[in-house]
Amino acid sequence: MILVRLVVGLIFLTEGIQKYIFPEMLGTGRFFRIGFSDPSFWAYFTGTFEIICGLFIILGLLTRLACIPPLIIMAVAFITTKWPILVNKGFWPFVDEYYTDFTMTLLLIYLLTNGSGKWSIDSKISRHLKKSTYKTRPHERFRK
Repeated sequence: MILVRLVVGLIFLTEGIQKYIFPEMLGTGRFFRIGFSDPSFWAYFTGTFEIICGLFIILGLLTRLACIPPLIIMAVAFITTKWPILVNKGFWPFVDEYYTDFTMTLLLIYLLTNGSGKWSIDSKISRHLKKSTYKTRPHERFRK
């Protein structure tokens, strides 16, 4: 599970950072070429979510919640960049362009459904809460 988190988290983290470092190629310029209104806002908005969610996924902190914004980003990327390739150029050019996005989407769904695994902050929090909440059996909590 940790390898899945590292792969997904690092890819989103680095993609988000690149939107700030290379705005003309991967940030505002790219969103302008795709046809977004207010491309600067959307580039930095998306980049910020990619950075924050990527870090959360790497750490295994609120992993299931952190998978939702990247899934939305992947859906929008599919609709705006990959679907036109399928419609205009055909199946094989689409497959060539979409395989990485498809893999990332499946890995995000995997993390969303299975959680972050035992080597994560989520797991540590869960173990701590279980220890502190259930030190006694439920029917003994209210006895004096």
